[in-house]
Amino acid sequence: MKKKALIFQGGWDGHEPALTSKRFKGLLEKNGFEAEISDTLDCLADLDRLMELDLMVSCWTMGEIKREYTVNVSKAVGAGVGLAGCHGGMCDSFRQDTEWQFITGGQWVSHPGGDGIEYTVNIRPGSSPITEGLEDFKVKSEHYYLHVDPSIEVLATTRFPLVSYYHISNKPVDMPVAWTKYWGNGRVFYTSLGHHDDVFDNSPNAQILMERGMLWAADGKRYAVEKGLTTARFENSAKMY
Repeated sequence: MKKKALIFQGGWDGHEPALTSKRFKGLLEKNGFEAEISDTLDCLADLDRLMELDLMVSCWTMGEIKREYTVNVSKAVGAGVGLAGCHGGMCDSFRQDTEWQFITGGQWVSHPGGDGIEYTVNIRPGSSPITEGLEDFKVKSEHYYLHVDPSIEVLATTRFPLVSYYHISNKPVDMPVAWTKYWGNGRVFYTSLGHHDDVFDNSPNAQILMERGMLWAADGKRYAVEKGLTTARFENSAKMY
């Protein structure tokens, strides 16, 4: 039986959501998935349908989401459905929704210098099967500065600052580029690469990270079932809603 994935795309067109969604759909189908693209967030209205999925992929930037949709995503991922995304398509999706940021593990705050910054993505050796065999690589794109959840498992980083801006008065920092985290029984993967669709062509390791990250996140549901994990231990969290 094929695994099922839902990609929801929209928001700011500058991030080329239609192109990235098409790319991600192709990658998932190559790996045996049944993948659907939705142009509306109303696809998140039916919790029972979300529970049937193995993976959700967010390609939505600078939008607004109904509270009940965030709750449905939270419950579905908590039950084992994976969540993955890249760049502003997941960690700048809904700036006013702190619960979304809690689920995903971070929020974009700046990209000093704008587009066209050349920087190095440093892979953390042995950090995850997602990065196995990958070496450090160059990217020419936006250099994402994020506020991140301290619980994330960092897979790759990049060094700041590269551009003269107010933040240079602070010490140099290694900013996470790709990470994983858990939300209940579910797995979450994020990479900050992907400002434009062609980033994945120009830096092939960026696409490998995204592909492997989606597959890793989608496998959480199978793992939860095999291990007999339930949502009982998270029931008190429902009182938040």
